[in-house]
Amino acid sequence: MSERIYLTDVAMIHCIIDAGTADRILLAARDMGARHAIVHHARGWGTRERLGFLGVAVETEKEVVSILVSSDQKEVIFDALYRAGDFDLPGRGMIYITPLEKAATYVPKAIRDRLDLDQGIGA
Repeated sequence: MSERIYLTDVAMIHCIIDAGTADRILLAARDMGARHAIVHHARGWGTRERLGFLGVAVETEKEVVSILVSSDQKEVIFDALYRAGDFDLPGRGMIYITPLEKAATYVPKAIRDRLDLDQGIGA
């Protein structure tokens, strides 16, 4: 079993958007250098969906895009996603950031060695 590597300087950006619109969020995130994204399908309702028949709430299909980013990139990536998702327009959804205390993932040995050298830990 390999050594455990914990990421402690990371955040998660979440975008809740109408179904079928996740691709432009994912492309914007990738163009900004984000490498870890997940799309979840969901159902929900908000203020605009309450305008259905006789004011009864109507469920709509949503997508939730979750993107893991480093804390030093979160503001730049957030702004790019905000523009890509047109969140400044009514009914486009919601975007928010959640700070993470700790995350873990596989880190290849070549990258671990390079990080050790950059920090003066390696040989």
